[in-house]
Amino acid sequence: MAAKGKMHERTLARESALALLYSSDITESDVAKIVDEGAYPADDLDLPVYAEALVRGVAAHRDEIDGYLSTTSENWALGRMPVVDRGILRLATYEMVFVEDVPVSVTINEAVELAKRYGGEDDSSRFVNGILGRIARRLEKGAEAVADAGRTDGDVEASGSSAESADDPAGDSACSDASPLDGTPETAIAE
Repeated sequence: MAAKGKMHERTLARESALALLYSSDITESDVAKIVDEGAYPADDLDLPVYAEALVRGVAAHRDEIDGYLSTTSENWALGRMPVVDRGILRLATYEMVFVEDVPVSVTINEAVELAKRYGGEDDSSRFVNGILGRIARRLEKGAEAVADAGRTDGDVEASGSSAESADDPAGDSACSDASPLDGTPETAIAE
């Protein structure tokens, strides 16, 4: 039951963090400064601790996060993305790359839910899912490369066949067919 409460708290914290990132983007203000000055959009509520950690993390790693997004979102410059979608993507990318205790699949699901609720376009959730799915595959490949670098010639690969891993490193293709960016037809996402 404590895990369920923590999950709900983190969901609310992500919403709060998104509100701050949105406010920062719209006003072109430093998000850390907004937090420090206590200019949290919901003045009657305290900023959740996890939201503050997310916001400060995004601010501290924004260049790296934007690098992930720029190289992953083909044909979509960051400035062309709807502000809310960009905030969701920055938040989720930070969580995927830098927060170790949250599974990537949870981060993607939470981001897709935020996009459904607050996204700037009708297909925001598909857009967010596609970009984050690509980042997840990129991170998985990076983890595999690090693991491969530590192996000796006599080591045997523990996970399935390399063909399976190369085609779908996460073990499922739920994220791979949702991208509107790769020129392939969009397919329905199981919800």
